[in-house]
Amino acid sequence: MSINSNPGGHAGETSPELQWFAVRVKSNYEKPVSAALRGKGFDEFLPIYRSKRRWSDRVKIMDLPLFPGYLFCRLDLNKRLPLLTTPGFLYLVGKGKTPEPVDEREIMAIQSVVHSGLPALPWPSVVVGQKVRVERGPLRGVEGVVARIADEHRIYVSVTLLHRSVSVEVDPGWIRSAGGPGSILAA
Repeated sequence: MSINSNPGGHAGETSPELQWFAVRVKSNYEKPVSAALRGKGFDEFLPIYRSKRRWSDRVKIMDLPLFPGYLFCRLDLNKRLPLLTTPGFLYLVGKGKTPEPVDEREIMAIQSVVHSGLPALPWPSVVVGQKVRVERGPLRGVEGVVARIADEHRIYVSVTLLHRSVSVEVDPGWIRSAGGPGSILAA
């Protein structure tokens, strides 16, 4: 995972007008494209998670993208040529041929999940369910949709533009309804 401290789209730039965009890349090119964009001075973000893969003779721990085929890049659309010429780049996600920025709060929420140290998994986008806000723990301030799976409590943090989410297990006492006070999950 890479989260650069440079808020600008190119090295040396720190313009607050730059927005995050979802970048669609070729299959299994997430890491090389991320490294190439970083090398070109772009502020890129490739959220990853750890996964155990079992083969007949061994178990391997791998770092995999939370959003396979996608990464995020903060840029000025008028200065995107270096991005467009990056090997493995396919397109900027948007409506039709118009790139659509990703909500800054969604990027911050995904960054919080990745940095929390809690186990996170890719998850299909959640359309139904209650919107919640995490009030305590390493994800304090993150909003998402909560669901109960077996005996685990999980929160889903979505990137609306991609129609994808990240699932992370949280303590039920940490979660409050986004609409008002009080825990929404019974312990």
